[in-house]
Amino acid sequence: MPTWSIVLIVIAVVLIAVITVLYFLGKKAQKRQAQQQEMLEANKQTVSMLIIDKKRMKLRDSGLPQAVIDQTPRAMRGTKLPIIKAKAGPQILSLICDEKIFESVPVKKEVKAVVSGIYVLSVKGLHGKTETPPPKKKSRFKRLLETAQEKAGAKPIK
Repeated sequence: MPTWSIVLIVIAVVLIAVITVLYFLGKKAQKRQAQQQEMLEANKQTVSMLIIDKKRMKLRDSGLPQAVIDQTPRAMRGTKLPIIKAKAGPQILSLICDEKIFESVPVKKEVKAVVSGIYVLSVKGLHGKTETPPPKKKSRFKRLLETAQEKAGAKPIK
């Protein structure tokens, strides 16, 4: 048997092993995420609050309680999170916002927020209109990719 075929067989076996490990790790992470989402849904409550400020900050600079910072993994401490400073009643709180709604959170406005612990799940404006930021302009590559997907039938036409 030639050496190049042995090399190809070894590479194929290693790739198959890596793919199966990633598959099982992905399944495990998906189960863990579903369990955490279920816990967030069970503990959510609606709170009226005034949003003072919103920023993407590192965890240690965010003003969150020290117990929260200690519980996070070391790898996550350096990443930037969407943080909201809000006044709920007489208290000023630092809360972690859901990444999906961070851009739509109005600043200097009173809102009704669905909160689970220190995590903001959703926000609705109380007074006045909540301004949504204009959609970002797509790059030329993204536009070409979307049109190609629409023509191929991989993506539904809007």
